[in-house]
Amino acid sequence: VQLQASGGGLVQAGGSLRLSCVASGGTFRTYGLGWFRQAPGKERVLVATSNSNGDIVRIAESVKGRFTISRDNVKTYYPQMNNLKPEDTAVYYCAVGPPGGSVYSPDYYRWGQGTQVTVSS
Repeated sequence: VQLQASGGGLVQAGGSLRLSCVASGGTFRTYGLGWFRQAPGKERVLVATSNSNGDIVRIAESVKGRFTISRDNVKTYYPQMNNLKPEDTAVYYCAVGPPGGSVYSPDYYRWGQGTQVTVSS
């Protein structure tokens, strides 16, 4: 399965963005999904992980209450971020991994190319 992440852009603080992660050559039916981000000069960190049913099983404290994930079929996830803050500025990546999800990036098998989110103050 290949992944395509998109939907990033420039947004003012307090705004919202809906990202997407599309699978090709396969589906998310048997995979958990991880959503990670990497800010400039920092390590890649987990934002949220969901199981193969699309349920979020772990979410970072920094985005709790502001981040949701929806799925309209087994090929597309739509993470939504609300009330964006400048510290949310990063490249966001989706990845597929174990069906129950995982907080550990080495557990993920395939990564999308990332989409840039920039939040201005």
